[in-house]
Amino acid sequence: MPLAAFILTALIFAAGPARAVAPLAEMPTLAPMIAEVSPAVVNIAVSGTENVRNPLFDDPFFKRFFERRGREFPQRKRRVRGQGSGVVIDAAEGHVITNHHVVEDADEIIVTLGDGREFEAELVGSDPEVDIALLQIPAEDLSTVTVGDSSRLRVGDFVVAIGNPFGLNQTVTSGIVSGLGRNDLGIESYEDFIQTDAAINRGNSGGALVNLRGELIGINTAILAPGGGSVGIGFAIPSNLALSLTGQILEHGKVRRGRLGVYIQDLDARLAEAFGLDNRSGALISRVEPDSPAEEAGLQSGDVVLSVDHRKVDSASDLRNIIGLMRVGQEARINFWRKGRMMNVDVLLRERRMQQVAGADLHHRLRGATLKELKPGEDGDDEGVQVAEVEEGSPAADAGLRGGDIIVSVNRLAVASLQQMREAVGLERGRLLLLIKRDESAFFLALR
Repeated sequence: MPLAAFILTALIFAAGPARAVAPLAEMPTLAPMIAEVSPAVVNIAVSGTENVRNPLFDDPFFKRFFERRGREFPQRKRRVRGQGSGVVIDAAEGHVITNHHVVEDADEIIVTLGDGREFEAELVGSDPEVDIALLQIPAEDLSTVTVGDSSRLRVGDFVVAIGNPFGLNQTVTSGIVSGLGRNDLGIESYEDFIQTDAAINRGNSGGALVNLRGELIGINTAILAPGGGSVGIGFAIPSNLALSLTGQILEHGKVRRGRLGVYIQDLDARLAEAFGLDNRSGALISRVEPDSPAEEAGLQSGDVVLSVDHRKVDSASDLRNIIGLMRVGQEARINFWRKGRMMNVDVLLRERRMQQVAGADLHHRLRGATLKELKPGEDGDDEGVQVAEVEEGSPAADAGLRGGDIIVSVNRLAVASLQQMREAVGLERGRLLLLIKRDESAFFLALR
C-alpha cells in the first residue's frame, strides 16, 4: 500500500466513528412563529411641525417689550420627524394599534408594511393617559396577529418583542415576563404594565410583545434607561387593556373612564392604627363627592378600600389605576374596612366629571395650558372655560394664551364646560379658533 494511502487510512480510524449531524428542522428555534407574526408588525414614520422661537426672547427686557405692545413673540416653524412601530389587529378594517406618543402632534403618518408597501394612515383616536392610539390604513391583503389573554400571563413566561428599534426593520428580541401589574412608575397617568427583560429600544414603541404561541399579549411602550439604552427593564401595555381601550375609541371616539367620586390618600402606620388595621395596605377615603357613584353606593369618609373586583388595593394609586381603567357603566365590587368590620358594596361607575384638564389632552396646540371649569358666580356671569395657568415657553403661551383668560367659544361653538370644549375641538382637528375674554376685552385667537 502506498505510504500516503496508509496514513490517510490510519487517520480515519484514529478519529473514531463519524458523528451524525442533526437535521436543521430538529434544532430548537422560534423562526416559524416569528415568520407568522412579523408581517403584522409595521413601521410607523411621522412628521410634523413645531414652533421655535429665538432664545433671545426669553430675556425679560424683550419679553416686556412685546407684552406691552400686545404682540406675539416672533417664531418660526421647524419640521420634526419620528418613528415607531405598530401592530395590525384587524386586517379587514385596516386597524393598526400603536402608542399615543408615537403619533402625537403628527401632521402625516406613514405606515410601512413588511412587504414594503406604504400607506398614509388616519388617526382614528387615541388615549394619552394610557398611551394607546388606533390608526386605519387603506390596505388589502394585510396580515394580522392573534390576540392572546394577557390575564393568564405568569412571571417567568417566555416572551418575544418585535418592532423597529432605531429604524432597523423587523428586529426580534426575547426574554421573560419579569413582573405584572406594574404601576406608580410615573410613566403614564394610568398604569398596569407587563415588565419584561426582552430588549426594547427607541423605535420599538407600539410594537408587539408575543408569547411562544405567537399570540399578542402586550404593546411595547417604555423602558427604564438610565444610560439611554435598554438595560433589561421594559414595559408593555397588556393586550386585554389595549383591546378594551381601542374598542371604546371605535365605539365612542374616545375612552370613557369610570368614576368613583372619592378623594383618597395612602395609609401610614399611625392612620392604620387609628382605623384598627394591622397593616398599611389600602386606600383611605378622605371625602366622598356629593351625587357621586360612591355616595349612591353608601361609601363614607373614613372607609378603607382593600380590594376592587378581587384585585388587592395596596395604595391610593392602586385604587386610582384600577378604577381609571374600568369602563363607564361597569359595576365594581368594593371590599372595604369600616369601624372594625369588613364590608362589601357594588358601585355602578359613571363617566368622570372634568373639573380641570391639561390643554394637551384636548389639542396639541394647547400644550402647556391648564384649563378648568368656571364655578357659578366665580367670574361674574361669564360662561366658558378658564385658562388656569400657562407654562412659559409652551405652545399655548406662544399662541398668546394667558392665565385668567376665559375661552367663550371654540371654532364658533359656545362652550360652557370642559366636555363641550372637548367636543368642539374634536369636530375640527387641525384648526382652533378661540374667542377669548380677557379683562374687559374680547378677541379671536387662531391656533394653527
